[in-house]
Amino acid sequence: MMLVIHNAKIHTLNPKQPFASAAAIDYGHVLAVGTDEEVHTRFSQAEKFDAAGHTIIPGLTDAHIHLEDYALSLQKIDCETPTREDCLRRVAERAISTPPGEWIFGHGWNQNNWEEGYGSASTLDAITPQNPVYLTHKSLHSAWVNSYALHVAGLNSQTPDPPGGRIGRLPSGEPDGILYESARIKVEQALPEPSLEQVVQALGTAIPRLWRMGLTGAHDFSSAKCFSALQILHKRHDLNFRVVKGIPFENLAQAIAVGLRTGFGDDMLCVGALKLFSDGALGPRTAAMFQPYEGEPSNRGLLMMDGEELFEQGQIAIRNGISLAIHAIGDRANHEVLKAYSQLREFEQTIPEVSKTALRHRIEHVQVIKPEDIARFSRLGIIASMQPIHATSDMSMADRYWGSRSSYAYTWRSQLSEGSRLAFGSDAPVESPNPFWGIHAAVTRKRRDGTPADGWHPEQCLSVEEAIRGFTTAAAYAGGMDEKLGVLAEGYLADLLVLNADPYRSQPDELMEIQPLATMIAGEWVYSG
Repeated sequence: MMLVIHNAKIHTLNPKQPFASAAAIDYGHVLAVGTDEEVHTRFSQAEKFDAAGHTIIPGLTDAHIHLEDYALSLQKIDCETPTREDCLRRVAERAISTPPGEWIFGHGWNQNNWEEGYGSASTLDAITPQNPVYLTHKSLHSAWVNSYALHVAGLNSQTPDPPGGRIGRLPSGEPDGILYESARIKVEQALPEPSLEQVVQALGTAIPRLWRMGLTGAHDFSSAKCFSALQILHKRHDLNFRVVKGIPFENLAQAIAVGLRTGFGDDMLCVGALKLFSDGALGPRTAAMFQPYEGEPSNRGLLMMDGEELFEQGQIAIRNGISLAIHAIGDRANHEVLKAYSQLREFEQTIPEVSKTALRHRIEHVQVIKPEDIARFSRLGIIASMQPIHATSDMSMADRYWGSRSSYAYTWRSQLSEGSRLAFGSDAPVESPNPFWGIHAAVTRKRRDGTPADGWHPEQCLSVEEAIRGFTTAAAYAGGMDEKLGVLAEGYLADLLVLNADPYRSQPDELMEIQPLATMIAGEWVYSG
């Protein structure tokens, strides 16, 4: 049924008509926006919704999330604690109710926030002698396990470090319980796989949580199983959440074999970019850097794929109509990825069906970069897919381990000044998927407790509209949906939020407290507080 929303303060994000007080909606699309009088006159027979003067903005899209991991993390121990002892206490409590032999899972620990530093297999052994334990780091780039888990995975003093990874070791050579990057794989191969239906159920529980936060869609970088689960929800008409689904690198051959191309699908679920990794992460100091980490003269991180390897794999994807999303955190990794993209843009010109409309390639995270590389994003047409909340979570680590290089970390203002497109997300479950926490971080560069008072490198702060565009118009562009999503205008998809406060009129420190009163997707209210 046709609906007219009126008596609202609508920020449309349409530069041709930035403000309105009413909108008409039917068949999942916006029919018109304008004043109450204009819209009432044209659609006098429509059902009415009085917004009571509340602010409305387009629905927000998380441009980088791991939906399956986030959904399953809701069932795990929350290891994001102020001390290591608090984390161990939570593990011990879970062990009491877990039958012997069954795995115990947790997520979110960060040794940089613990005075005691890293845990060990032995500290877990003392409280979980009868259960294998697998606790993922907040970054998802390392894991903490006990001796039971090491035994199940077959890891011992004779096990060599795998390519692209490192096993933490005791002086004796035995594993110490911390596994970095690809060293986690053997343990993960031993983990009980959630069934497809368990993933379906977990997503069905998680997506309504995302609606309540203000998210109407996401670009997902989870497994192929998550893609199957999303399709099942979509077929059941239970998805009601727009997903651009990334292709895991290990599934590239299968995707090509069945003819999947970026953009295939519909407005609710479509194929996105191929996900590649060039390096690790800041937390475990595995992000690839030109110069060593502060205080670690022999550590420059791990470069998993250099420019030549990325160019080789990128050609395969591009030849088959698949765009690229490459993880790069360290300055060397970002440089190598940009070098590969420069070559790939030239390669694209030799592929007729690609050269007519350039593929929308991305770099995921872009956490620290050489200043001379900043302008290369806009020149090459590469999207900077960044997570503002990382800056406020990681600022202390960045200062500690990157030192003066932090001046070129999370350079949102510099990127925009050079004409780059900034698509914003959360990297959940690494961080909370709450987009208003991300908007707050982008505008203030402060933690949720208000520190530092002037913001961290405040010259990189954004305006409220610039931050919101990262979750709307820029995210829509990155997902190939910019002609139908991200603004409230005639012909666009009717995804919107009714908010409890106007972010444009709020004090910067109040942005993180904003919440939706109602969330609409495709013209249907999916949440009403």
